[in-house]
Amino acid sequence: MDKDFDIIVVGSGHNGLVAANYFGAANYSVLLTERRPIIGGACITEELFPGYKFSACSYICYLLQDKIIDDLQLRDHGFDIYPINPSRFQPFPNGSRILLWDDVQKTQEEIACHSKRDAKRFPEWLTFWEKAANIIGPYYLSNPPTVKQIICSLADSEKDFFQRLLTVSMSDLLCEYFESETMRAVFSQAQDVGDLNTPGSAWCYAHVKSSVLHRPENVGLVHGGMGGITQAMAKSARSRGVSIETSTEVSRILVEDSRAIGVELVDGTQYRSRVVVSNLDPKRTFLKLLPAEAINANFTDRINSLKTKAAYLKFHAALSDIPDFSAYFDNDFDSRYLAEIKICPSMEYFQNSWKDACDGRPSRTPVMEVQIPSVYDPTMAPEGHHVMSIWVSYAPVTLAQSTWDEQRNKVGEHLIDELATYAPNLRDILVDWSLFTPLDLERRVGLTDGNIRHLDIIPSQFFANRPLANWAHYRTPIDGLYLCGAGTHPGGEVTGAPGHNAAATVLQDLQ
Repeated sequence: MDKDFDIIVVGSGHNGLVAANYFGAANYSVLLTERRPIIGGACITEELFPGYKFSACSYICYLLQDKIIDDLQLRDHGFDIYPINPSRFQPFPNGSRILLWDDVQKTQEEIACHSKRDAKRFPEWLTFWEKAANIIGPYYLSNPPTVKQIICSLADSEKDFFQRLLTVSMSDLLCEYFESETMRAVFSQAQDVGDLNTPGSAWCYAHVKSSVLHRPENVGLVHGGMGGITQAMAKSARSRGVSIETSTEVSRILVEDSRAIGVELVDGTQYRSRVVVSNLDPKRTFLKLLPAEAINANFTDRINSLKTKAAYLKFHAALSDIPDFSAYFDNDFDSRYLAEIKICPSMEYFQNSWKDACDGRPSRTPVMEVQIPSVYDPTMAPEGHHVMSIWVSYAPVTLAQSTWDEQRNKVGEHLIDELATYAPNLRDILVDWSLFTPLDLERRVGLTDGNIRHLDIIPSQFFANRPLANWAHYRTPIDGLYLCGAGTHPGGEVTGAPGHNAAATVLQDLQ
């Protein structure tokens, strides 16, 4: 039967769940719909092979906002964290290694094995990112500012630093702080910008470095996988009266007289509401769920032009034992050192991965963020076994000379071969494996172009330009229709901030 609600939230990714929680707490009648039979969107735990559970898309909790954890009482609803220390192990082809510890001095001792100068300068590197986080982080739970507004809010002593942050490239920073190629490789990262040499690549990376502002007990591996976050959010939402319906796919948003009035499901059922909040990405929301006549051609063109170029792969493997990285340790090995592993031997290696993606081919030098959460959380795999996931940078959205369906197996085998050069027993302990390509991520989770952040986080799609200039405050050209997903400020990662901010805007408008 058709039913009326005050607010309908489309999509049960974590931001949709956050928004629904705040609506429920404000005593509105709320329906949250999810097309899949399980909730969570890209923040989910799935048993991909019998007995082996994986964080299928997102993979670590480090930016989920402390305020949201407290407001939603997530720990009371089952959310729990394993803080990981060291935070990363990185092996190199020459047999050397780096462990990054919470203790700065211990990390400096590791770095000193490669360069005493780099070890000395490491605290200055940390200070740079702390300064950046202190500028960007406070805007996470607010409407997006313009760059001019940020500059006006800064003390004179901070303005020069911020102006540099806006324009400096990651490669320039890496070469300034570190002399050894090893340490430059350790900290090579450009997120969706891709090219380490691009001006402003440091500015966008500062988005994720805001993790330094969060309480340590809220940063780490989630017990039971990333689905532990969304399951706790769902329990909290239900306790606040929110109705959650799975296997419920919305086919279109209903619009009358330029106002959203509800949704229609694929089976023809219609639900009416005062407000519709889409947790889907902007392209899917405006180009798939709305009638063409609902928005003008200029706005449609602007949505079509949004950048969703940065794509990634997600590889999952069930293992009968722990990968053998013993060559990198003497008597100081602990299996928990393998919780987070990075494979990136040089800046050139990183750059070549991005270049391959831009040229439309699978990376011949895959930058791999390897996670083995079962070294902390034994509930993820059968006794004595392990699960391993790899986040791979970068991949083309579409291949230039083939299709992902045709190349999936070959690319997966290449990843196994590359990692096996560091852990030689890998093929012997493989029980089963699966590779999610950008095409798979779009099919499974509904991410346009498989884009994990809905839209690339690049200077033109950051802060007051996300998703579009003049439309960065969660409202849309259609009255009663709002966005709450990662395509809005402050962007991707599991932060909950877009859901929090969108809810605040909706509740203000409903007053």
